[in-house]
Amino acid sequence: MKLLVGLGNPGIEYQFTPHNIGFLEIDRLAEQCGVMVDNRHCRALTARTRIGNEEVLLAKPETYMNLSGMSVLDLARKYEVDPEKDVIVIYDELDLPLGSIRIRARGSSAGHNGMQSIINALGTQEVARIRLGIAPDHPVKDGARYVLGQFKKSQLARLDELLDLGAQAVHVILAEGIEVAMNRFNRKIKPEEPGEAQSTGQN
Repeated sequence: MKLLVGLGNPGIEYQFTPHNIGFLEIDRLAEQCGVMVDNRHCRALTARTRIGNEEVLLAKPETYMNLSGMSVLDLARKYEVDPEKDVIVIYDELDLPLGSIRIRARGSSAGHNGMQSIINALGTQEVARIRLGIAPDHPVKDGARYVLGQFKKSQLARLDELLDLGAQAVHVILAEGIEVAMNRFNRKIKPEEPGEAQSTGQN
Protein backbone atom coordinates (compact mmCIF):
# COMPACT_ATOMS: atom_id res chain seq x y z
CA MET A 1 0.00 0.00 0.00
CA LYS A 2 1.08 3.57 -0.74
CA LEU A 3 0.28 6.36 1.71
CA LEU A 4 -0.47 9.71 0.02
CA VAL A 5 -0.60 12.53 2.58
CA GLY A 6 -1.78 16.04 1.78
CA LEU A 7 -0.94 18.70 4.37
CA GLY A 8 -3.24 21.43 5.60
CA ASN A 9 -5.27 22.68 8.53
CA PRO A 10 -8.75 21.39 9.43
CA GLY A 11 -11.63 23.84 9.55
CA ILE A 12 -13.74 25.65 6.97
CA GLU A 13 -11.83 28.91 7.52
CA TYR A 14 -8.67 27.28 6.11
CA GLN A 15 -10.27 25.25 3.33
CA PHE A 16 -9.33 27.39 0.32
CA THR A 17 -6.09 28.91 1.57
CA PRO A 18 -2.70 28.38 -0.10
CA HIS A 19 -1.43 26.54 2.99
CA ASN A 20 -4.15 23.91 2.42
CA ILE A 21 -3.23 23.04 -1.15
CA GLY A 22 -2.14 19.59 0.06
CA PHE A 23 -5.69 18.93 1.27
CA LEU A 24 -7.07 20.26 -2.02
CA GLU A 25 -4.79 17.89 -3.96
CA ILE A 26 -6.00 14.90 -1.97
CA ASP A 27 -9.59 15.98 -2.66
CA ARG A 28 -8.81 16.22 -6.38
CA LEU A 29 -7.34 12.71 -6.39
CA ALA A 30 -10.34 11.40 -4.45
CA GLU A 31 -12.71 13.03 -6.93
CA GLN A 32 -10.88 11.43 -9.83
CA CYS A 33 -11.01 8.04 -8.09
CA GLY A 34 -14.68 8.36 -7.12
CA VAL A 35 -14.14 8.15 -3.35
CA MET A 36 -14.80 10.41 -0.36
CA VAL A 37 -12.07 11.26 2.13
CA ASP A 38 -14.30 10.91 5.18
CA ASN A 39 -13.05 7.90 7.18
CA ARG A 40 -11.72 9.39 10.41
CA HIS A 41 -8.94 7.44 12.15
CA CYS A 42 -5.28 7.87 13.15
CA ARG A 43 -6.05 11.57 13.61
CA ALA A 44 -6.73 11.94 9.88
CA LEU A 45 -9.49 11.84 7.28
CA THR A 46 -8.76 8.99 4.88
CA ALA A 47 -10.02 7.04 1.89
CA ARG A 48 -8.78 3.79 0.36
CA THR A 49 -8.65 3.52 -3.39
CA ARG A 50 -6.54 2.32 -6.32
CA ILE A 51 -4.43 4.47 -8.60
CA GLY A 52 -3.17 2.45 -11.53
CA ASN A 53 -1.97 -0.87 -10.13
CA GLU A 54 -1.35 0.46 -6.63
CA GLU A 55 -3.57 0.29 -3.57
CA VAL A 56 -3.49 3.75 -2.05
CA LEU A 57 -4.58 5.39 1.18
CA LEU A 58 -5.39 9.07 0.74
CA ALA A 59 -4.96 11.01 3.98
CA LYS A 60 -5.54 14.52 5.34
CA PRO A 61 -4.10 14.83 8.88
CA GLU A 62 -6.38 16.68 11.31
CA THR A 63 -3.64 17.51 13.82
CA TYR A 64 -3.07 20.95 12.29
CA MET A 65 -0.11 21.56 10.01
CA ASN A 66 2.69 21.81 12.56
CA LEU A 67 1.83 18.42 14.13
CA SER A 68 1.24 16.50 10.89
CA GLY A 69 3.90 13.94 11.79
CA MET A 70 1.81 12.55 14.67
CA SER A 71 -0.91 11.43 12.28
CA VAL A 72 1.46 10.22 9.55
CA LEU A 73 3.38 8.07 12.03
CA ASP A 74 0.12 6.52 13.29
CA LEU A 75 -0.97 5.78 9.71
CA ALA A 76 2.39 4.33 8.72
CA ARG A 77 2.32 1.99 11.71
CA LYS A 78 -1.32 0.96 11.26
CA TYR A 79 -0.91 0.12 7.58
CA GLU A 80 2.67 -1.17 7.94
CA VAL A 81 4.05 1.03 5.19
CA ASP A 82 7.74 1.79 4.75
CA PRO A 83 8.14 5.59 5.03
CA GLU A 84 11.14 5.54 2.70
CA LYS A 85 9.36 3.60 -0.05
CA ASP A 86 5.61 3.98 0.36
CA VAL A 87 4.90 7.52 1.60
CA ILE A 88 4.35 10.59 -0.59
CA VAL A 89 3.71 13.95 1.07
CA ILE A 90 2.02 16.80 -0.84
CA TYR A 91 2.24 20.37 0.43
CA ASP A 92 2.51 24.06 -0.41
CA GLU A 93 5.72 25.84 -1.36
CA LEU A 94 5.87 29.63 -1.12
CA ASP A 95 9.27 29.70 -2.87
CA LEU A 96 7.68 28.37 -6.08
CA PRO A 97 5.26 30.38 -8.25
CA LEU A 98 1.65 29.32 -8.42
CA GLY A 99 1.33 26.77 -11.22
CA SER A 100 4.71 25.11 -10.73
CA ILE A 101 5.57 21.81 -9.12
CA ARG A 102 8.71 20.35 -7.61
CA ILE A 103 9.17 16.66 -6.78
CA ARG A 104 11.90 15.36 -4.49
CA ALA A 105 12.72 11.86 -3.31
CA ARG A 106 14.35 13.06 -0.09
CA GLY A 107 15.80 16.06 1.69
CA SER A 108 15.23 18.58 4.43
CA SER A 109 11.96 20.36 5.10
CA ALA A 110 13.38 23.65 3.78
CA GLY A 111 11.58 25.38 6.64
CA HIS A 112 8.12 23.88 6.06
CA ASN A 113 6.79 23.06 9.52
CA GLY A 114 4.41 20.34 8.38
CA MET A 115 7.12 18.48 6.49
CA GLN A 116 9.56 18.96 9.37
CA SER A 117 7.02 17.40 11.75
CA ILE A 118 6.79 14.36 9.47
CA ILE A 119 10.57 14.02 9.18
CA ASN A 120 10.89 14.22 12.96
CA ALA A 121 8.12 11.67 13.57
CA LEU A 122 9.31 9.15 10.99
CA GLY A 123 12.97 9.64 11.86
CA THR A 124 14.12 10.02 8.25
CA GLN A 125 14.48 12.60 5.49
CA GLU A 126 14.10 9.81 2.90
CA VAL A 127 10.45 10.69 2.28
CA ALA A 128 9.12 11.50 -1.19
CA ARG A 129 7.34 14.80 -1.53
CA ILE A 130 5.47 16.85 -4.10
CA ARG A 131 5.71 20.60 -3.49
CA LEU A 132 3.03 22.70 -5.15
CA GLY A 133 3.95 26.32 -5.86
CA ILE A 134 1.62 28.90 -4.30
CA ALA A 135 3.51 32.20 -4.69
CA PRO A 136 1.51 34.99 -6.38
CA ASP A 137 2.84 37.08 -9.26
CA HIS A 138 3.60 40.00 -6.93
CA PRO A 139 6.08 40.05 -4.01
CA VAL A 140 4.72 38.86 -0.66
CA LYS A 141 5.64 40.97 2.36
CA ASP A 142 3.98 38.76 4.97
CA GLY A 143 4.28 35.11 3.97
CA ALA A 144 2.42 33.77 7.01
CA ARG A 145 -0.53 36.03 6.32
CA TYR A 146 -0.58 35.13 2.62
CA VAL A 147 -0.56 31.35 3.07
CA LEU A 148 -3.48 31.54 5.53
CA GLY A 149 -5.51 33.96 3.40
CA GLN A 150 -8.02 32.94 0.76
CA PHE A 151 -7.01 32.33 -2.84
CA LYS A 152 -7.97 35.26 -5.07
CA LYS A 153 -10.46 34.75 -7.90
CA SER A 154 -7.73 35.61 -10.37
CA GLN A 155 -5.70 32.63 -9.10
CA LEU A 156 -8.39 29.96 -9.31
CA ALA A 157 -7.85 28.92 -12.94
CA ARG A 158 -4.14 28.40 -12.36
CA LEU A 159 -4.88 26.61 -9.08
CA ASP A 160 -7.21 24.21 -10.89
CA GLU A 161 -4.54 23.44 -13.49
CA LEU A 162 -1.96 22.95 -10.74
CA LEU A 163 -4.15 20.41 -8.94
CA ASP A 164 -4.56 18.48 -12.18
CA LEU A 165 -0.79 18.64 -12.71
CA GLY A 166 -0.22 17.34 -9.18
CA ALA A 167 -2.58 14.43 -9.81
CA GLN A 168 -0.69 13.61 -13.01
CA ALA A 169 2.56 13.62 -11.03
CA VAL A 170 1.12 11.15 -8.51
CA HIS A 171 0.10 8.80 -11.32
CA VAL A 172 3.58 8.96 -12.86
CA ILE A 173 5.34 8.37 -9.53
CA LEU A 174 3.20 5.32 -8.81
CA ALA A 175 3.45 3.87 -12.31
CA GLU A 176 6.96 4.80 -13.43
CA GLY A 177 8.88 5.87 -10.35
CA ILE A 178 9.90 9.15 -8.77
CA GLU A 179 12.97 9.71 -10.95
CA VAL A 180 10.83 9.69 -14.09
CA ALA A 181 8.37 12.06 -12.43
CA MET A 182 11.14 14.44 -11.36
CA ASN A 183 12.50 14.63 -14.90
CA ARG A 184 9.04 15.22 -16.33
CA PHE A 185 7.57 17.74 -13.87
CA ASN A 186 10.41 19.67 -12.23
CA ARG A 187 10.39 22.77 -14.41
CA LYS A 188 10.90 26.29 -13.16
CA ILE A 189 8.15 28.80 -13.87
CA LYS A 190 8.80 32.49 -13.32
CA PRO A 191 6.06 34.50 -11.54
CA GLU A 192 6.19 37.19 -14.21
CA GLU A 193 5.24 34.63 -16.85
CA PRO A 194 1.74 33.48 -15.87
CA GLY A 195 1.02 32.36 -19.43
CA GLU A 196 3.84 29.86 -19.20
CA ALA A 197 2.48 28.60 -15.88
CA GLN A 198 -0.89 27.97 -17.43
CA SER A 199 0.47 26.17 -20.47
CA THR A 200 2.63 23.93 -18.28
CA GLY A 201 -0.47 22.58 -16.60
CA GLN A 202 -1.72 21.27 -19.91
CA ASN A 203 1.34 19.12 -20.65
